[in-house]
Amino acid sequence: MTSSETLRTTSRPASTLVWDPVVRFGHWALVAAFAVAYVVGVLVVLRVVWGFVGPRHARFSDFVRSPIVALAYFRDLLYGRARRYVGHSPAGGVMVIALLVCLAATVATGLIAYGEEGKGPLAVVMVTDANANGNEAGHRALAERRGGETESTIGELHGLMANITVALVVAHIFGVAVASVVHKENLALAMITGRKRRAPD
Repeated sequence: MTSSETLRTTSRPASTLVWDPVVRFGHWALVAAFAVAYVVGVLVVLRVVWGFVGPRHARFSDFVRSPIVALAYFRDLLYGRARRYVGHSPAGGVMVIALLVCLAATVATGLIAYGEEGKGPLAVVMVTDANANGNEAGHRALAERRGGETESTIGELHGLMANITVALVVAHIFGVAVASVVHKENLALAMITGRKRRAPD
């Protein structure tokens, strides 16, 4: 080997750029989103448990009211005369329950739909065709039975629940903004600090 060939060999970088930033970001964002779906499920369960055993203002008994009371509060809020609550308002209580139910349904239907594709923790349970028990033949049989890429009913329900959840989040943000103006209190900040103005004695 000549000295020029040796120089070329030793000066070559040990690695080459293969994945651009967009591909790398997209890959890890999908990994994070997949992990977040499971974290959401755990958080929903934790919040439900905390709604029974947590401190006063975290308990469902503190803020769950009848739909009539919640609607009356929402009407009064729009007119700018709603009573201020130190904890969740009746409308806020309805939103907490609605979000928990929809989030739980979104996670559950997502896990089931994912299991129908032969993936995730429910794969073995969901893929029962031809005694599949999670093997490739069973996955192929399930896909053929469904007509290839046709989405299952549970998959469609998952998409619907996700869209309803997004709509609830938008409604929640609107309600928080209106209540913050009416009660002259930054409710978003209160959820960060945990502190609100004390109720009058």
